[in-house]
Amino acid sequence: MVNKILYCATVDYHFKAFHLPTMKWFKDQGWEVDVAASGTIDLPYTDTKHNIPIQRSPFSLSNLEAYKQLKTIIEQNDYSIIHCHTPLGGLLARLAARKARRKGTKLFYTAHGFHFFSGAPIPNWLIYYPIEKLLSRYTDCLLTINQEDYQLAVKHQFQAGSIEHIHGVGVDTEKFKPVDKTKRTELKKSFGYHADDFLLFYAAEFNKNKNQQFLLHMLALLKKDVPRVKLLLAGEGAMLSSCQQLASSLGISHMVDFLGFRKDIDQLLPVCDIAVASSYREGLPVNVMEAMACGLPVIAVDNRGHRELVQTNKTGWLLADYNLEEFAGIVKLFSDDREVKSKLGLIGRKLIIDMYSSTKVLAEKSLIYKSHMEEEVTVWAAN
Repeated sequence: MVNKILYCATVDYHFKAFHLPTMKWFKDQGWEVDVAASGTIDLPYTDTKHNIPIQRSPFSLSNLEAYKQLKTIIEQNDYSIIHCHTPLGGLLARLAARKARRKGTKLFYTAHGFHFFSGAPIPNWLIYYPIEKLLSRYTDCLLTINQEDYQLAVKHQFQAGSIEHIHGVGVDTEKFKPVDKTKRTELKKSFGYHADDFLLFYAAEFNKNKNQQFLLHMLALLKKDVPRVKLLLAGEGAMLSSCQQLASSLGISHMVDFLGFRKDIDQLLPVCDIAVASSYREGLPVNVMEAMACGLPVIAVDNRGHRELVQTNKTGWLLADYNLEEFAGIVKLFSDDREVKSKLGLIGRKLIIDMYSSTKVLAEKSLIYKSHMEEEVTVWAAN
């Protein structure tokens, strides 16, 4: 009988963006791969896709219907492994799979950044911590993507069968890579920029956490100090309009390009000079890893995910807090010393290749999957 795995998350784009290499790996092992999430994207490496009405808000009544559908899907299929992602996907799948686990199904959950962490608001600890600790008892393997979350889960004795640390979701370092000087000039011109434009890049949803407003205020300080500096902001979201209005009120609209949703980030990054990151909370930010893979140094404000990747004077610069003048000063420092900028960028790319590439992360995950596959075979043989 063919082994089957079910992937579950809030939205199906999550799998398109982060998990196709792993899904392909399972197909290559001869497994059937099913997906349960909200959305109608046609996913490769997928045998059956279930569109269930999961909503991000835990208070949405649609999640009750999503739970019922998910429970039926699980009970009607003999899954060897269920791997869930995102807070709501993880919540619903682990509750819906309790009966299946008693029959031998292995339940994996990847925490893409706990909402409770050092310095998190007290309500986050009061709400999310007890939920995740309770659900850990219904988890055979808890995967964490940064050291702080791993240490937290171990220290607080989460009751998962095993707790593992992996290096994120992986970055395709053949797709995201630097280009030579001639190609860079051509690309820069094709996007409408001058050869001497100094380009800062940030790709993120426009929301409160990603904090693009900080970067806009910082940019306003650079108008006189860094000639031809431009901030490229890729993404959409609820706060896009307010950020555009802020740029206008600060008199820097001509220095900011709001790029919207882009499918050519791998082409945009190599023409830029620095990646910037201003979010309050990160698990392990893919936007930073992609920038580093393209040879860009990163200037970021310290948080759990940023400090995992950005090391001052090695792969970029990590600021202790949201100090506009200090952030602007580091940008100016890099604009004045292009040699240092390039050196740090090369160190960053090597770090991504050595530890965070899709190949490395897939190898990490496949070893973990195989250990549970072998465990299941051993149990079956014993019976």
